[in-house]
Amino acid sequence: MSSASRVTLKRQTRPVPKISVYLWQGLNKQGDKISGDLRGSSMAEIRSKLKSQGIRPKRVRRQSKPLFKLPPPRVSAMDIAMMTRQIATMLTAGVPLVTSIELIARGHEKIKMRELLGQILDDVRSGTPLSDSLKPHRLYFDDLFVDLVAAGEHAGALETVFERIALYKEKAEQLKSKIKKALFYPITVVIVAVAVTSMLLLFVVPQFEEIFHGFGAELPAFTQFVIQISKGLQATWHLMAIGLIIGIIIFVRMHRKSLFFRDKVDALVLKIPVIGQIFHKGAMARFARTLATTFGAGVPLIDGLESAAGASGNAVYRDAVMKMREQVISGMQMNIAMHTTGLFPDMLVQMVMIGEESGSLDNMLNKVANIYEMQVDDAVDGLTSLIEPIMMVVIGTLVGGLIVAMYLPIFQMGKIVS
Repeated sequence: MSSASRVTLKRQTRPVPKISVYLWQGLNKQGDKISGDLRGSSMAEIRSKLKSQGIRPKRVRRQSKPLFKLPPPRVSAMDIAMMTRQIATMLTAGVPLVTSIELIARGHEKIKMRELLGQILDDVRSGTPLSDSLKPHRLYFDDLFVDLVAAGEHAGALETVFERIALYKEKAEQLKSKIKKALFYPITVVIVAVAVTSMLLLFVVPQFEEIFHGFGAELPAFTQFVIQISKGLQATWHLMAIGLIIGIIIFVRMHRKSLFFRDKVDALVLKIPVIGQIFHKGAMARFARTLATTFGAGVPLIDGLESAAGASGNAVYRDAVMKMREQVISGMQMNIAMHTTGLFPDMLVQMVMIGEESGSLDNMLNKVANIYEMQVDDAVDGLTSLIEPIMMVVIGTLVGGLIVAMYLPIFQMGKIVS
């Protein structure tokens, strides 16, 4: 092995410095006692940082670790978005790429993120292009991210591309958060309603039933109906619980392993009243934002359509965009190809047509994405405000109906006594 190869191997295997939290006490320039905490790889580094700030350190110690250590948090999509924004800001300010990655890696609070950036940093230092350094980490950097970085490296405009990727990631996470909010609130309310009703039927209604046995009179029909439901639930609740758990497990496994099943679920979700429209607009926003980002970064339209098809997040839109791609390859204008799918609204088709004719397709698509993201936001707020009174009425009806059913015999006994 040559000396150059040994140096390269040493660079690739150099570990990322272990960052710890250090508690310090010292004196400022006025001689006052101050204290705080800093992140660093050693006590010497912490003392050097304090002295550079005009602080004379008196005591520096590593923060003790907790007795029960939780597993390190995983790298999330928001972490990648924030990292992309930090790199874009540093590159725009003139900071070299290697220095930017190193600074982010040293200061990040998540161990997994520091390890990820450390591996990328070693590859870049050894002369590997950044886009190739990202490829082994497909779990965090998808094909779209890698292709955009490769286009930026080829064009010599990496800071511009990272700015576009950062904006795209931030918008995508915001949109994902809004759609999750649209689903989370009604599901949570339904679960609470079912849990409260089940508890009343399993534990409260049987107590009343024992009291009614001593009345020696026929119970009202509504009360008998509720008691029969309670008895049925008591006899089968364990079977229902097991069936529900098995059903959830089967659904998750089929959704994970069967593309056909996922496609059917995606098509079904779009048909759900109110919520389906949110998913429609969310898919169009993701499609427009992705295509605008790829096209503006210099990626050919054909490749951009393929990326936008996967990023739409729904099988129905994925198939429609891939059909558009085939028609564009055959020479058809994109706006005409969009119209033939019958899936995209006229407003979107017209704005794409204007963008193609004026040579500003990426700007028009960004505007379309902004419009649909705003519509998703408004729809989620409207859905939340609509569901609140509906769910209150549903829960009130269920709980109130059970209470009325249990107290009807007592009211009848009161009439008889009077």
